[in-house]
Amino acid sequence: MTPLPETVLQFGAGRFLRAFADLFIHHANVAGQHIGRIVVVQSTGDDRARLLNQSGGKYHVVIRGLEAGQTVDRVEEVASISRALVASQQWGEILNIARAPELRFILSNTTEAGYNLDPSDRADSAPPQSFPAKLLAVLKARFDAGKPGLTIIPCELQEHQADKLLALVLQLAESWKYAAEFSTWLKTKCVWLNTLVDRIVVGPPKDHPLAGKDPLLIVAEPFAFWALQEKLGAFPFVRNPAIVRTADAEPYFLRKVRILNGAHTALLIKARPRGFVTVREAINDAALSTWLQRLLFEEIVPALEGRVDDPRGFAKQTLERFRNPFLEHKLRDIALHHDAKVLVRLVPTQAEFREKFGRNPPLLDEVLAENAAAAGVKS
Repeated sequence: MTPLPETVLQFGAGRFLRAFADLFIHHANVAGQHIGRIVVVQSTGDDRARLLNQSGGKYHVVIRGLEAGQTVDRVEEVASISRALVASQQWGEILNIARAPELRFILSNTTEAGYNLDPSDRADSAPPQSFPAKLLAVLKARFDAGKPGLTIIPCELQEHQADKLLALVLQLAESWKYAAEFSTWLKTKCVWLNTLVDRIVVGPPKDHPLAGKDPLLIVAEPFAFWALQEKLGAFPFVRNPAIVRTADAEPYFLRKVRILNGAHTALLIKARPRGFVTVREAINDAALSTWLQRLLFEEIVPALEGRVDDPRGFAKQTLERFRNPFLEHKLRDIALHHDAKVLVRLVPTQAEFREKFGRNPPLLDEVLAENAAAAGVKS
C-alpha cells in the first residue's frame, strides 16, 4: 500500500499532541479518511525527534480511567507520524516541506508562553527562535514557491489563539518589510482556526509492560474534547465524535481553561508547599478538596454563569477527572510555564468576578496572594 502523503507540519513533539491530535489523525487514517501523515518539528533539544525517528514514528498511548462508570484500560498504537525534524539542525528540510504541494495543515502546541516574540529574530534567521517567527518563515517559503495557502490549527491554551497568531505573523511580516501581497495571502488564502482542546495526558506508569519497551509511551484519560472553528476554505479535517465544529470556540475555551486549568493551577499553588506530588494526592486531602470545591462553585463558576454552557456540571466532571485512580498527574508538569498560566487561568476570573459582583473573590485573592508571595513579589 502506498503511504499517505505528508500533509501536516506539526510544531511540538510533546505528550499532549501525541495523545490527542496525532491519535485522532491516526484513527481517521485507519477509518479511511486519508488525512495524511505528520512531520513533527522539535524546537527544543532533539531527544523526542530522535526517539520518534528510531521508532518509525510509532508509539503507544495507554487510555486509562472511568467512562460511563466503566473502567477503561487499553493500549493504542499511533502511526500517524512519518518523521521528526530538529529545527536547529534541519531548518532547510523544514522549509522544503513548507513548499510541498501535498501540505495542507499546520498544527501547534507551544504552551501559553509560545507566542512571545524574540527580538533577535530576523528575516534571515535559520531558524528564528520564536514560534511565530518560525511559522512566518514557513509560510513565506510556501508563498514564494507559489503554493496554495494552508489551514493553521493552533492548540495553545490562549483565547482566540489563531487570531492572535495571525496578528503576530502579520506584525513580523511588516517589520521585516515583506511585500503587501504576502500579507494579503496570509489573511485571505490561509485559514486560521481558533480551537479548544481538552484531555489530561501524563507520563507512563513505571510498572506498565510497555514502559521498558517504548520510551515514548504516554497515558491519557478516556475523556477527550476538541472544539474546532469552522471557516470557509479550510481543508477537510478529522471527523471524530470528540471533535465539535463551531462558529465560535470562545465559550468552550472559557469553560475549560477557567474551570479545569484554573483548578489545576490553583491546586498546584496550594498543594506543592504542603508536599503533595500528584493531583490525585492533593484532591484526596480533605482540606484541599473542600477548598478547591469552594473555589470552583463559589467564585469560578459564578463568574462564568450565563457565558458558557453548564459550568456547574463541567466543574463537577472536572473534580471527578482529578480523582482518576489511574493517572499519575504530577504537579511539577502543571508547574511548567507557571507564570504565564496564572495570567491566563486565574487572573481574568478574579477581575471578572469583581466586575460582575462588585466585591472581591476571597479565595482567588488568597491563592493569587500566596502565589505572589512564593515568587517573592508583593501582592
